[in-house]
Order: sequence, then structure tokens, then C-alpha cells
Amino acid sequence: MTRISMSLPSKLLEEFDEVLRNRGYQSRSKGIRDAIKDYIVRYRWMNEMEGERTGIVSVIYNHHTGAMEEIADIQHHYREYIDAVMRVHLTEKHRLEVLVVRGDVAEIRELTERMMGLRGVEHVRLTSVSAEEEMEYER
Repeated sequence: MTRISMSLPSKLLEEFDEVLRNRGYQSRSKGIRDAIKDYIVRYRWMNEMEGERTGIVSVIYNHHTGAMEEIADIQHHYREYIDAVMRVHLTEKHRLEVLVVRGDVAEIRELTERMMGLRGVEHVRLTSVSAEEEMEYER
């Protein structure tokens, strides 16, 4: 096994350790390995999707960093794939933006990944389903 070193904000580490305790982990390293595996699985899942999708992109960001303007630019660029947008003021500095998206998953994935790379963006999650998957549940 390879050893690594990493820097984390104190509050993030405290919360992570609390989650590990609540879940019964005996080792922080095991918790970090599991979290990294989960991240990789979600990344692969997002990149293996194909075809037309309908979904939600949720974004939490610090609006004091200028992220809001950059998010608006990205939304403008991908406007043909965005059906609706909702913005919620979470705290004095944090905003939640929810985009209802529909269309080619390659474009939706690109939109999502562009938002992930923005300074001030703290969380981005794409949740989607294809029309065929929706129909399977109706049978």
C-alpha cells in the first residue's frame, strides 16, 4: 500500500472523523479509501452514461468569489439543455443553484464538469435518468 499526505481544513477533518465514528470505522485510512472509491465509482458512472437524459445539476457555491457570474455564463452557453433554474440563499455567502437539464448527456456532463472546476464552487452533483429508464418503471 502507498502512503500519502494531504492537507484538509480542520472542520472538514473533524466532520469526517465524526462520520467515521458514527459508521463504526476503526481506521481513518479505511474511511478515506472508501470515500475515494465512492468518488471514482460516481465519476465512472457519470462518464458511462449515454444518449438523451433528464436530470438535475445541483451546485453549492460561495457567491463572494465571483462564481455566480461564471455559473451564469456557463448556463447561458448551455441554455438549450437547461429547462429551469432555481437559486436558494443558504447563508450570507452560500447559494444553492438547481438546474433542471434535458438533452444529450455529453453536453450535460460537460456543463457539470465546467461548474466543478470553478473557483468558489464547493459541491456539484448530477442526478439523471433516461426516458427509457423512466418507462421501465411504468410497466
